[in-house]
Formats: sequence, structure tokens, C-alpha cells
Amino acid sequence: MDKKEITAAFIALQNEIITALEQADGKGIFQKDTWERAEGGGGVTAIIQEGNILEKGGVNFSAVEGPMHENVGKMLGIAATDFYATGVSIVIHPKNPFVPIIHMNIRYFEVNTGEYWFGGGIDLTPHYIFPEQATYFHQQLKETCDKTDAAFYSKFKIWADNYFFIPHRNETRGIGGIFFDRLNHTSTPYSKEKLFDFVMNVGKTFAPVYTNLMQLNATKPFTEENKRWQLLRRGRYVEFNLVYDKGTRFGLETGGRIESILMSLPAQASWEYDVIPQKNSPEAFTSELLVKGVNWIELP
Repeated sequence: MDKKEITAAFIALQNEIITALEQADGKGIFQKDTWERAEGGGGVTAIIQEGNILEKGGVNFSAVEGPMHENVGKMLGIAATDFYATGVSIVIHPKNPFVPIIHMNIRYFEVNTGEYWFGGGIDLTPHYIFPEQATYFHQQLKETCDKTDAAFYSKFKIWADNYFFIPHRNETRGIGGIFFDRLNHTSTPYSKEKLFDFVMNVGKTFAPVYTNLMQLNATKPFTEENKRWQLLRRGRYVEFNLVYDKGTRFGLETGGRIESILMSLPAQASWEYDVIPQKNSPEAFTSELLVKGVNWIELP
């Protein structure tokens, strides 16, 4: 298995997910923008805006290569050298406050010394947490992980809890999911082909899981207060992505296309001073669950 095969599979996955989301939305159409990177490679940014359900979202593919910037090498902990990186990255911001934000990324990275690894994951950021839907989401991820290794889910869930955390708020970005990085034949018992199968299974989990959540929540009535809370939660999403997200940092440090990198940001978000949810409210319930270590599959 080489980078060409992996790249082709990622391109096919991008198109599959775009089709599934367009069908579920019923109105919005992804606009594709093909771009090239001066140092090598390029990608296809696919953006949906003002659909029936989806306010803004991106399903992006990239395959970039060339000399590695020295500061990127330091960030990754490897000597500066030529690299090749390809992946699919998704962020979806819905209109209805009861439909969750979702993020997925799968990626492959190699350098000319022969070192390679896979990374990625899926995480969910509900504006309002519905326990049964949180359980469903995590159960689907566990089933995907179990196809490769029964230990993956618990390991990668902890990794996600720690990664998708906003230290300055002391809260998780959402209900987490799975996150993994540096997976290769030395960090796991598995071959490159086996790990590629796992990564593709993660990618193929996205569409059926999220379109189901869209259908469950998109027609629920909501109030102005619900919209206000949605914008506040989007603000926390922005804080994480701009301050802590490694993918954003990598894109900026490698001279990536800024519009593609920042497609993860919502069209609108807000920041209000010292917002404290009313006791026993749905907003307070959600806030109380934005902590590490929740067993979402076996909620009380």
C-alpha cells in the first residue's frame, strides 16, 4: 500500500460523504473549490451554506507535499525533511440548536526517511446534550473500533477527552468521541494495511451516524433563547480551534490555504460576559456534562 492508493481512497470518501449530506439536507449543495499549493500538492475544498438543515459546513480533501518547515518538524518531533500529508477533514455547523456540531478528520503522513503514521478521529459537540443520542454516538464508534481492536475505543476515547479540552474554560469541547495519532506498525501490533482499513472504517462511520442525528433533531421547534445558547456554544468551538487545535496550527505553519483551514469556524458565534445557565435548565444540564471521563455508553 502506498500514498497513491491512500489518497485515492480519501478522494472517494470525500465524495461519498458529500452525497450523503446533500441527500439528508434536501436543499444545500456543496460548492467545490480546487486549489494548488505553491510548494507542492493541493486539494478540494467543498463547502455547503444555507441548506435546509446545515447552515455551514465543509468536507475537505487535501494532499500536500514538499520540504517541511523547521517549526513544523519541531511541533511533530521529527527532523525537518520532505513530507507528504493527505486527509479528509469535516466540520458541520447546523441551523437548529438541537442538531449537534460534528467534526471528523482522517489523515496519513509520511516523510522521506520512511516513517509514516495515520491519525484522526470523530467528535460530537451538541449545543444541547441528549443522553440517548450521546450513547448512540459512542456506541457506533465503539463498534467501529472493535472491528480492529477491542481496546481501541476506550484508549481513543480517553485520548479524545484529553485532546478536545479547553483548559482556560476547564471544560470539554463537547461529548468527545475518539481521537488517535501516530498509528503505525511500531506503535500498534498491526500492519499498514490493517491500520488503513481501520481509518477508512472510521471515515465511513461518519455519514450514517450524522445523517441519523440530523433526522432526529432537525425539525424540533426552538426558541430565541435556544439560538442564543447555540451561538455561545459555537464561541467555545471557535476558541478551541483557534487556540489549541493541532490541525489548524499545522495548516497555518505549512502555508496552507487559509479559507480551507478556517472553514471549521461557524458563520456566526457570540461571546457574552460571564454567562451562568439557570439552575436545572437544559443549558445547565449540558454544561454539567462537559467534563472528561463520562461513560456515555452506560449513562445512569
